[in-house]
Amino acid sequence: MSIKAMDFSLRINPSICFTQNLPKPSSKLRFLTVRCSLPLTSDDAATGLAERPWKVADARLVLEDGSIWKAKSFGASGTQVGEVVFNTSLTGYQEILTDPSYAGQFVLMTNPHIGNTGVNFDDEESRQCFLAGLVIRSLSISTSNWRCVETLGDYLAERNIMGIYDVDTRAITRRLRQDGSLIGVLSTEQSRSDEVLLEMSRSWDIVGIDLISGVTCNASYEWVDKTKSDWDFNSNGRDQETYRVVAYDFGIKHNILRRLASYGCKITVVPSTWPAAETLKVKPDGVLFSNGPGDPSAVPYAVETVKEILGKVPVFGICMGHQLLGQALGGKTFKMKFGHHGGNHPVRNLRNGRVEISAQNHNYAVDPASLPEGVEVTHVNLNDGSCAGLAYPALNVMSLQYHPEASPGPHDSDCAFREFIGLMKSTKQAA
Repeated sequence: MSIKAMDFSLRINPSICFTQNLPKPSSKLRFLTVRCSLPLTSDDAATGLAERPWKVADARLVLEDGSIWKAKSFGASGTQVGEVVFNTSLTGYQEILTDPSYAGQFVLMTNPHIGNTGVNFDDEESRQCFLAGLVIRSLSISTSNWRCVETLGDYLAERNIMGIYDVDTRAITRRLRQDGSLIGVLSTEQSRSDEVLLEMSRSWDIVGIDLISGVTCNASYEWVDKTKSDWDFNSNGRDQETYRVVAYDFGIKHNILRRLASYGCKITVVPSTWPAAETLKVKPDGVLFSNGPGDPSAVPYAVETVKEILGKVPVFGICMGHQLLGQALGGKTFKMKFGHHGGNHPVRNLRNGRVEISAQNHNYAVDPASLPEGVEVTHVNLNDGSCAGLAYPALNVMSLQYHPEASPGPHDSDCAFREFIGLMKSTKQAA
């Protein structure tokens, strides 16, 4: 390897730099010349180009609208297709990475600075990362958190998840808000042309795909972990009675289970295809239909399971579970323009007028006009007026379109778990 000296002469006046007193005009000024050399490869020497001491753009995000966004890569390499959505959360990127509801999607963080707290294994919301990739503006060059055990880049690389940075996330977000969620292809492979990547983005669709089957558990299991005492809240006045709950795993987050356990529930988690008859056989006090990814219309088997359980025991639906309940009750769901993703969405509880700041992650919603008589809309998203909660008292049904466990996010809606406990308690006493 040849070495070529590249001269950067800095004329420094030591008396100015290293003393507090400025020299007198008559003083003779002395200057130091600082010279540095950068190593060049033989190829660089042949072409006359110096080796750059910074990373250059080596990745592309190609959207189906034809726009091409050059960026720098971190994490895994390769080519991946997915739906691009933006998330407005300021913190909690590790919980977002491990939220199964993001399966098949590239998550664009609107907060520009990501990675400064690194990652730790206590904040994971599932057994692995299910999202297709991460898009950020600025990747932190260092980590500073007492719980950090690994950098974000290393964490993604070990889990084969692609990430890009140094891309204009504000411009992409504006495009998504204007045109709606877009399919994109993320690639670090220079052998693939822009035209090939564009064709890939236009030939793939997330609508109608059963994404739940790829994130659900393979077998039933018992969950016992509660929210750790350091992080627990709303602990006063909890019922000391134990309630048996069967939780359908459509992509369930660990902190949903922890909050239920903290409220006194003994939980059995079952796969998405678990027969309703097997659930009813154990005589649970209640059934939870969890969050999950994708289109609720793509999983008719889950809707049928919900129908068979309705009216038999109290049920609580969260996110995907809310949408499945809406369909099982006779309503319809539709794909939103760009969905709700973030930890700062205002929701009004129509029963008491209380406004909650909520954590949300969904691209589909229930059409309230399609619901039959007797089904009550209990919560409304104040950003767009969409349905954010349902109740059907005749069948002991309650549901929320957002995440009451809020990991990450505010704890305004944690009272929903207490309400579910109350529903199971009143039904149990009336039996």
